[in-house]
Amino acid sequence: MTVASSVDVSAPPADSVARPADEPDLKWDLLLVCLAGYILTSVGRIHQLFPALELLRPAIVTGALAIVLYLRDPRVERRSSRLFVPTTKYLIAFLIWMVLSVPDALVPGTSFDLVVGDFIKTLLMYLVIVGTVRGIRDAERLAAVYLIAAAVYASVVLSRFDLGGGKDWRLGRLYYYDANDFATFAVTAMPLGLYFLHAGRRTLTRVLAAVGLAVLTVAFVRAGSRGGFIALLAVAGFIGLRYTGMALRWRLSATALVALLLLGTASDRYWQQMSTILSDRDYNFTEENGRIQVWRRGVGYMLQYPILGVGPNNFPVAEGKLSPFAARQQLGIGVRWSAAHNSFIQVGAELGIPGLVLFLGIIASAFGALRRSSRSALADPQQTRPQLTHALTASLIGFVVGSFFLSLGYHEILYTLVALAVGLE
Repeated sequence: MTVASSVDVSAPPADSVARPADEPDLKWDLLLVCLAGYILTSVGRIHQLFPALELLRPAIVTGALAIVLYLRDPRVERRSSRLFVPTTKYLIAFLIWMVLSVPDALVPGTSFDLVVGDFIKTLLMYLVIVGTVRGIRDAERLAAVYLIAAAVYASVVLSRFDLGGGKDWRLGRLYYYDANDFATFAVTAMPLGLYFLHAGRRTLTRVLAAVGLAVLTVAFVRAGSRGGFIALLAVAGFIGLRYTGMALRWRLSATALVALLLLGTASDRYWQQMSTILSDRDYNFTEENGRIQVWRRGVGYMLQYPILGVGPNNFPVAEGKLSPFAARQQLGIGVRWSAAHNSFIQVGAELGIPGLVLFLGIIASAFGALRRSSRSALADPQQTRPQLTHALTASLIGFVVGSFFLSLGYHEILYTLVALAVGLE
């Protein structure tokens, strides 16, 4: 909430093309279908849930087709001049800084693989999503796909993974994500479920949104993630206090629904785990591989390499080569090459202080785009729907808070949400 309220709210670029709120003649087209397939695979990992799909290489096929179709689309509502907004500039600068960081990385090959193999594609798909969205209906469609991706993932997890006693009381390693990653993914999708529960154009849409919310909540509880729980509290706070595009009774009812599901499905072991969030006896505070110690070392790497950092995707390498206990390996003692467990420290350590500033600029400018969309809706209700801007704001807040405990600085979850936020402007 603080980030969203403090960003620049200046007017959008003069060369931007106004987009009407409702386009009854603008239906699904092949480009939107390809983007839907890309979101289902890159974010929802549907091809890993159903391995037979991997033979089709759906992420590559849908992504490549989407790029080609966008470049060949002559319609003015998809004109590329709309892409040059602050968020895009920050993102391009961020990629350039990643490229500059590769040669001096601790392990250049690891950085090269991330930049060339993943992040360039992420940037291209961000541009395609932003340029493809013709208005509120297209943004709704892609937001619905994001929600479906999360709900399907949650459904598969619930059907295939059982909980047990002892250390098996919660979910662990899943498909691509681990339990903590999934919890943050689920939290980012919940506000979209709330949006379609309230603003769905058909009864079936609202029913499916309610089912999706329920499935996400149950799977979220089974994840047992403390960082996810904090993210959920932040989202609930925003919905209760700032989600003004929806009547208070709707907000309270939806929040109560999620709370009842959470209370009804959470075990005593779950609440015991949540009660340790601030405990100074938790391993995150006491052990050298706990988050607090890892964060301190990460800040140290950022200060040691303040300009270009240790290189993209090289935080674990820094743990193995630069940490105070790295020398133990020479004595045959194993050392854990830990992830950063904080997206902001991850980016700061790997790309230096300038990279962190650009990363913060991407997020802040996305909040700014949503705020401008919301204000435009108040001035001209026919331009866009404030409910969707608020839902995406809540989703982005969920990511920001959840990613404070995870290494998701380059992940498609963030850049898909950012693209939807900018596409609405």
